[in-house]
Amino acid sequence: MYPSLEIKLKRYLDLEQQLQDPAVLADTGKMVQIQREMGGLSRIARMMQQFHSLAENLETARMMVDEEQDPEAKKYAEEELRQYQTDYDAIKTELEDLLTAGDAATRGSLIMEIRAGTGGEEAALFARDLFNMYTRYVETQGWKLEIMEMGELKEVVMTISGEGAFMNLQFESGGHRVQRVPETETQGRVHTSAATVAVLPEATEVDVEIKDEDLRIDTMRAGGPGGQKVNKTESAIRITHIPTGLVVRIQDEKSQHKNKAKALRVLRSRLMEQRTAELANARADVRRTLIGSGGRNERIRTYNFPQNRLTDHRIGLTLYKLDNIMQGNLEELIGPLKEFDRQERLKGLADDQK
Repeated sequence: MYPSLEIKLKRYLDLEQQLQDPAVLADTGKMVQIQREMGGLSRIARMMQQFHSLAENLETARMMVDEEQDPEAKKYAEEELRQYQTDYDAIKTELEDLLTAGDAATRGSLIMEIRAGTGGEEAALFARDLFNMYTRYVETQGWKLEIMEMGELKEVVMTISGEGAFMNLQFESGGHRVQRVPETETQGRVHTSAATVAVLPEATEVDVEIKDEDLRIDTMRAGGPGGQKVNKTESAIRITHIPTGLVVRIQDEKSQHKNKAKALRVLRSRLMEQRTAELANARADVRRTLIGSGGRNERIRTYNFPQNRLTDHRIGLTLYKLDNIMQGNLEELIGPLKEFDRQERLKGLADDQK
């Protein structure tokens, strides 16, 4: 009934088998990669297995109702049939939601980049506030957060992994504008500043192949805080992808090897984002899915502190509980964004079937 989800279930079971291979267990990098992919597929696999089990139970219950002669036993079988039918219909609805979510449903990890925009020190403080907001939200969801690069107050690159992480955070990409009175403002005037957020599905080596000859790798001394050891050790890595000109610089770790591994993870995801954006632009005139382009220059949201108001401009949503949202309580914001995108995708599926 759901061929694309059956393929994902088969992939999950294949990965499960691979984890029993001693050669894979001995290769930490390979094992982590498999576990990360399984994390993205786990919800679909679990629900498809439940769907198959309910389908079998439903068929068995129907046979019992048809064949049972004893009135009391028949009544019990009918009640059981009704319960199985209710559960079966509910999981069908959930599977249809997963179908409309597309690849987002199977992405268990992402790379998030937060950068201060216009507004000087106030923009840097706002970027930090966004980082704290997302960190609190990640904690409430039980996901894992790893800092890839943190440049004082102005920028942070981090990975977030866990079931549903990308599906819930994919619409945070774009320009975030803040209106508030800075701490340094003596006359109480409201200032406007901005930060940008980019959410990239974390790409694996299977998603994006990078050839060694396409890379220029430079090493240098790490800058910023850290004392003499940081400045004396050439642990910072800058990788340039020659065909596209994309540059990634990582200096967060003291180990050059670890910084290189992190830089390659970021580079893969940026390359996949670039390819995805090209495909999205080619289809932009078809339907407004994914809540606009999600481009870094697109203003998506305004945070007005004096009025305790948050406005998401893509769907016209206004909430007068900004203080609560900044504490990481994003459910009332994320839910409507996901539902809007779901409805747009359903329209697209309906149009494709005409």
